[in-house]
Amino acid sequence: MIGLIILALWIGSSLRPSAPPPVAATLVPVVTEIPVATEAAGNSIIIPTIPLPLQPIGIGNLKIVSSLPMTGSSLTQTQTIVNAMQLRLEQAGSKACGGKYTIEYEAWDDASAELGKWDPAVETENANKAAADASIIAYLGTFNSGAARLSIPILNQVGPLTMISPANTNPGLTKADKDLPGVTDAYYPTGTRSYSRVVAADDVQGSVAANFVKSLGATTVYILDDQELYGKGVADNFEATAIEIGLTVVGHEGIDPKAADYKALMTMISTSNAGGPPDAIYVGMVVDNNASQLLKDKVTIMGDNESVKYIGPDGIQTQFFIDEAGADVAEGVYATVTGVGLDKLPPAGLQFVKDYTAKFGALTEPYAVYGYETMNVALKAIEDVCAAGGDPTDRAAVNKAVFAIKNFDGALGTWSFDANGDTSLTDMTFYQVQRGFYTAVGTFK
Repeated sequence: MIGLIILALWIGSSLRPSAPPPVAATLVPVVTEIPVATEAAGNSIIIPTIPLPLQPIGIGNLKIVSSLPMTGSSLTQTQTIVNAMQLRLEQAGSKACGGKYTIEYEAWDDASAELGKWDPAVETENANKAAADASIIAYLGTFNSGAARLSIPILNQVGPLTMISPANTNPGLTKADKDLPGVTDAYYPTGTRSYSRVVAADDVQGSVAANFVKSLGATTVYILDDQELYGKGVADNFEATAIEIGLTVVGHEGIDPKAADYKALMTMISTSNAGGPPDAIYVGMVVDNNASQLLKDKVTIMGDNESVKYIGPDGIQTQFFIDEAGADVAEGVYATVTGVGLDKLPPAGLQFVKDYTAKFGALTEPYAVYGYETMNVALKAIEDVCAAGGDPTDRAAVNKAVFAIKNFDGALGTWSFDANGDTSLTDMTFYQVQRGFYTAVGTFK
């Protein structure tokens, strides 16, 4: 059951630049229960309160924030995303609507040193902070799907405040989940969609990965996941397709991300296929969850990644994963990333890579272009609101403009958002570790 009290008086007209500065309104605390399993425990999550008063917006000033894990092993990916967002805003001169508005960007960290990765408490705090600051008209994030489902309903209640992700791939954030009916709609308490993403969801990634594994000549596969929303989601989608196309799934197990090692697990897997190892191992996980140690123990027990192929999603497609495991150990590992390789981007994307390299140095992390496109979307929405004679300080207007984006010629190509906030682009590129770096080896749909 969803208990929801919508508490804030949100008077858009009072936020227009031509009006006197609005009086700060207090948001009464909100507690909403959503019937969905969490990574931690239990069968529900609580959308935290929004206790802060709304801060008045400065006339002519707009703010965009991102919420990404800037502490821990995801940093090699997220720093490039932030760099790309900054680059796009600088290219716009930090201005919008013919110079009428100055746009400020702040990169917020949703990770903690204690966890060494995204932290539910920090992400919730970020969302509440953004909700209470009326000058914030776009929230770019999150990186982790589990973090997104905490923030989406908080931001949905205030405006709604549009949320655009460069990296979330769990299908249930935007699409109805047959195993958890009603949950996706529960993320949007106002009944209006306010979350979108510029990457394809895991129902695409898992399906393409299973077909790719079969194309490598594998007939048997063992599946592992880190028991988080993203990792288990992509692993489940991989498994469903694997069974459909005739791959034998020898087993599917959730790992403990905090384990000291996985030698016992890998020893068990090494004899799981009629006394021998499977042809391939698929891991649904993020690099933060001990991904490098898992690979090291696999190679120790079962040999290199040619003898028993090792495949994962974009959560392990990062240089940190290779460096932490060791280039020799990681050699031959495959990982998927939505979209095409950096060298196969359309002209606008290739120009982005050139501009990024000139400012920040060589670019190896593929998610940087998604950060660039996310800021691109936010800026386009603001400009579209102004072009239509609207008010870009009106959160609802900006959110509506995001969902109206169709046939957008961006850094990723020409694409559109559907009614759920999903991109029309479904290309998926496989990368393989070769001589210490991920190299694109093929793009599939």
